[in-house]
Amino acid sequence: MSVYTHLSEDEFFAFCGLYGVKFGKAIPIVQGVKNSNWFIQTQDDQGDDFSYVFTLYEERVPADIMKMATVMHALKDSLPIAPPLVKMTAKGEDIGADCVMRYENKAILMVPKLAGKHPTHTTEAMCQEMGQALATLHQTLQTLQPAENYGVPLYDWARVKERETQFMPSDEAKLMQDIWTAYANLPQDLPKGLCHLDMFTDNTLWEFGEDNGKATAKLTGLLDFTEVSVEHYVMDIAITINDFCTTWGNATAGESVNFDDAKMQAFLVGYESVRALTDDERQALPVMLSFSATIFWLLRLNVIFYNREQGRSGADIMVKNPDLMKRLASLHWGNVAACANY
Repeated sequence: MSVYTHLSEDEFFAFCGLYGVKFGKAIPIVQGVKNSNWFIQTQDDQGDDFSYVFTLYEERVPADIMKMATVMHALKDSLPIAPPLVKMTAKGEDIGADCVMRYENKAILMVPKLAGKHPTHTTEAMCQEMGQALATLHQTLQTLQPAENYGVPLYDWARVKERETQFMPSDEAKLMQDIWTAYANLPQDLPKGLCHLDMFTDNTLWEFGEDNGKATAKLTGLLDFTEVSVEHYVMDIAITINDFCTTWGNATAGESVNFDDAKMQAFLVGYESVRALTDDERQALPVMLSFSATIFWLLRLNVIFYNREQGRSGADIMVKNPDLMKRLASLHWGNVAACANY
C-alpha cells in the first residue's frame, strides 16, 4: 500500500458519508506497491485508533474491484475477512456494485479495521494455520461459478519478461528463461480455481499472546484481494510458501534469503487437512516455487519501471527490492536443477 492519488479532507468527508461513516482524519499507509491507501479515523476514534481502511485502486478498473468485493463477501463467514462496506445508496441487486465508489473512474472501497498486527516473523504453527486458511479459501470460492466471472485477468508477465531481460546480465536472463521453460512444461490440467495470488505475511494480521509461558499466534485477518484470479492452486500455494517460509534479511544484514523447509512442510500439513494435493501438484511444486518467485521478481521490476516512467517518487511511495525474489528464485531453481538434471 502506498499513496499515489491525493484526496482533500472534503473529498474524504463526502466519500465516508456515503458509506455512513463520520469522517475524522485520513492517515496515509506507506506499505505495498500498487494502490493508494489510508487509515480512516472517525469522529468517535480516540488517539491513534482508527476504524476503517480506505483504498483507491490505481490500476484495476472498477468492474474488477466489484468482482473483488463479491469474493470478499463470499469468504466472510469462513475466514477472517473485512467485507467492504455497502453504500447508503445500494440497490441490493449486486453486492459488488453496492460496495464500490468512484473517483475519476478509479474504484474506492472502505473496509472495517481488523484486529491484529502484521507478523515480523513466522513459526511452523503459523505456517500450518496459514495453509489451512489458504485451502479454505480455495474450497469456499468454488461456490462462485463460473469462476472466470469473478477473477480478474492474469497480468501479462511474459511481456514484462521480454522487456526486462533485455537489460539483465546474461546469467540472470538465462535463469529467468530456464524457469519459464520448466513452468511451460508442467501439466496443463493441474487443478485450477479462484486464487488469492498475493498472500504475503504483510497481507495477513495476527494476534500474538502467551499460553503457559509459550508464545502463541492466531490468524485474525486476510487482506488485499485485488489479484484474485483463476489460476492453478499450486501456484497460490507456492506464492504463499515463498513468503511465509522465508526469512528476509534487511539491508544492514546483506538482505539475505533464508528458506525454511520445515515451515513449508508445516504449511502443507495445514493445507492438506482441508484439501488434498494431487500427485501432479506435488511434483509441480518445486518448479512453481521457482516460477512464483520469478513472477514477483518481475512484479517489483515492473513497479520500478512504471514509477520511473510516471515520475512517481517521494516518502509515500514504497518500492520492494527485486533482488530478493531473484535470489529466492535462484535458490529454488538450484534444487530443481539438482533433482531433474536441467
